[in-house]
Amino acid sequence: QVQLVESGGGLVQAGGSLRLSCAASGRTFSNVPMGWFRQAPGKEREFVATISPSGGITYYANSVKGRFTISRDNAKNTVSLQMSSLKLEDTAVYYCAARSMTPYILAYLRERKDYDYWGQGTQVTVSS
Repeated sequence: QVQLVESGGGLVQAGGSLRLSCAASGRTFSNVPMGWFRQAPGKEREFVATISPSGGITYYANSVKGRFTISRDNAKNTVSLQMSSLKLEDTAVYYCAARSMTPYILAYLRERKDYDYWGQGTQVTVSS
């Protein structure tokens, strides 16, 4: 059974930092892209970042570029999201996602339909 489990969420002050982790099990994800999405109350789930299988290529939403960094450790089957300079508008439930082994163009993997496996989410709350 494939599982993605996020951790590391919590309450942080604006301007602070937080690191999210996602542990995958049930299959190896070292050969597929993985990503992070987020969903704020009353809003659609939105793309945050994606990373290539090797970890060498990454893409970010404009709203987080320069503040967030996605990385992965294929030996541990994990993907992380380092978040810095957090803003109130970063408050959301953050989801880890993985794509199945199908053709893709990494730069285009920015919608929910582009990913096949999802975690349950972890809450990030940024306070003033």
